[in-house]
Amino acid sequence: MSRLSLALKVAIGVLMVDSIIELSFVSSMVAWLHRTASKGFNFNFDGSTYFLAGEPSNVMVDQGHTSNGAAGTAFVLIGLGGILALSLRYWSRNMSGGPGTFSRFIYYFWVSVNVPAFLLTTGALAYVFAVTNAHEGQTIDTGLAAGLNGDKYPLDTWAPQNWFTAVLQLDLVGARDDIQSHLRVMRGWQYNLIPMFIIQLGVTVLALWEFVDWRKQARVPVYGEK
Repeated sequence: MSRLSLALKVAIGVLMVDSIIELSFVSSMVAWLHRTASKGFNFNFDGSTYFLAGEPSNVMVDQGHTSNGAAGTAFVLIGLGGILALSLRYWSRNMSGGPGTFSRFIYYFWVSVNVPAFLLTTGALAYVFAVTNAHEGQTIDTGLAAGLNGDKYPLDTWAPQNWFTAVLQLDLVGARDDIQSHLRVMRGWQYNLIPMFIIQLGVTVLALWEFVDWRKQARVPVYGEK
């Protein structure tokens, strides 16, 4: 096994680990939003205690879906797909005819999807940070929230990270530690996109580089060539 092939396999393994972390963080956030945060919170204001709905009227969740999609693609298509494609390439090195052609096709396909998969991660990184930063610093109008009688907060548009940062600025009755803990999880999947982007960039470059190197050594025609 060449050093280039070894580096590619190690990079794929690291990417799979990081993408699993990303998927776990996003899944944890979604579960908490539905099971706990959706029940709402109590806060003190002007000598009385009021109820605040757990989510505002205008909450954006697309950034979570986008990150989840990028991580899932990295794990399944690039990670598991890479293991399969490289294994088939190895097993087909002395094969000809149908099985060999099919195995090499799977490998060629895997190499080709590395670029769009990397672009998906790049888009997720840019989108998540753009949305979160655009709504940074928003605050909840405490007087308005106190008069909602449990209805969802109607002002502004919120990313989950921004909303719960604002909620923590209220005089909460309990739940503060729980919100802080899950806010760290939300920040975790947001900032984990940075190492995932870097690792996947490495995998993409190594996959293309190793493909060129393998073609030179094997001198196997590209699928469809004669």
